Amino acid sequence: MAETGNALLDQMPEADRNLILQCATRVPLMLGDDLVAPGDRILHAHFPLAGIISTVNEMADGRSVEAFMVGREGVAGIEATVIPMTSASRQTIQVTGEALRVDTARIRMLVDEHPSIRRTLALYHAEIQRELEQTSACHALHPAHRRLAKWLLRCHDRADGDVMQLTQEYMAAMLGSQRTTVSEAAQLLQAEGAVSYARGQVRVLDRRALERASCECYRKIVVHQEAAA
Repeated sequence: MAETGNALLDQMPEADRNLILQCATRVPLMLGDDLVAPGDRILHAHFPLAGIISTVNEMADGRSVEAFMVGREGVAGIEATVIPMTSASRQTIQVTGEALRVDTARIRMLVDEHPSIRRTLALYHAEIQRELEQTSACHALHPAHRRLAKWLLRCHDRADGDVMQLTQEYMAAMLGSQRTTVSEAAQLLQAEGAVSYARGQVRVLDRRALERASCECYRKIVVHQEAAA
């Protein structure tokens, strides 16, 4: 059977993949739309074929920070594929695309009936947990321009091309920083020739320069994912 375009589904045995595809619906992912809000039951899992879904934690004072992002490598809503879950975070569309949507109740039935599906999803969930642990240390210990470089690399890994529509306000919200901090960080990356930034558009000019500017966390996350693949 032809590949779906979602790496997590495509690494499954064909029989497992078919079981999920039989109950999947292709849906658009529109920039700025929310899939889940804090306090909502997680009723659907989304396997992106293109685009990026961000899971964002929000504070009472209105500030927010991105916990992790999901592109065509994974699935959003993984935490509800074993037991019913209420979301503590917001799932929002960061980059327009499309996804395969599956009811989480149906996935839980498949997980109970097919240990190989359970194992694939459990391994991916473990990858997300490692990324969360690394990101927690990153936010506490690394300077803004290195965190921004890491975050842009994570976006670039999932984007189609070198140009990404990302406003300073949005980047600040995702990094849990002030807009002025993000502006200064972006200027440093521009000075190093890694990116250009104008009118809410980030263009990656030199991927290697962006990797050099990033903190160690980007490489650690990638190594974990490559080891798990």
